[in-house]
Amino acid sequence: MTLLRVEGLSRSFGGVLAVSELQYAVEEGRIHSIIGPNGAGKTTLFNLLTGLYRPNRGRILFMERDVTGCPPHELARLGISRTFQNLQICFNMSAIENVMVGAHLRLDQRMTPTMLRTPALVRADAACRDEAAQLMAFAGVERYVGSAADSMPYGALKRLEIARALASKPKLLLLDEPAAGLNAVETRQIDELIQKVAASGVTVVLVEHDMKLVMNISDHILVLNYGTKLAEGSAQEVRANPDVIAAYLGESVPAAA
Repeated sequence: MTLLRVEGLSRSFGGVLAVSELQYAVEEGRIHSIIGPNGAGKTTLFNLLTGLYRPNRGRILFMERDVTGCPPHELARLGISRTFQNLQICFNMSAIENVMVGAHLRLDQRMTPTMLRTPALVRADAACRDEAAQLMAFAGVERYVGSAADSMPYGALKRLEIARALASKPKLLLLDEPAAGLNAVETRQIDELIQKVAASGVTVVLVEHDMKLVMNISDHILVLNYGTKLAEGSAQEVRANPDVIAAYLGESVPAAA
């Protein structure tokens, strides 16, 4: 089943087309990767899919509903969550409170119950804290349940962000360079976590430069170049595509120079 589809999607900045007439579909229950050279339009596409940018042309459909131009909070309510390339951690809060923030759209936000701290609100907060602890264990950072966020190492913070994104109970999780800045051990932990997320029933789309990780876990890969689709298919198909090889490595230089 197609969970997300874009049709003729375009976005320009001044005279530069960052994404141009893109056609793309995300199938439910799979791990999708978006790759391409720097400046290929990968993060722009993520920002379009999550409502941070509005497209100049084209449509975005989620579960067959037109969500083009919907703000991020509405998309989150519908089931789209994301992480960012640069850490977006609240360092003045505890680790578990950071995860609980991801569930805020599902909590009672009315003023009167919040001011009075009604029994129902107290029970809901306690349940949210328990759920956040479970998500931290799922992400492999349970040892930091009682810790301040600013005391956690970088690799653990990356997994904490994924736990927070999962707190909104998404159907679709977009990960923007989840392995950026990680060492080999931390990258393997992220690799395993992404596969666990997909196995739990959440569809995953990631932008990533670590080709070993991408080729290891991806069911489908989209290759962008200058904002357009260069290729797509399985890891094996993309790896053998001469256009992809040329975009990453450059055309071979004729020997008779």
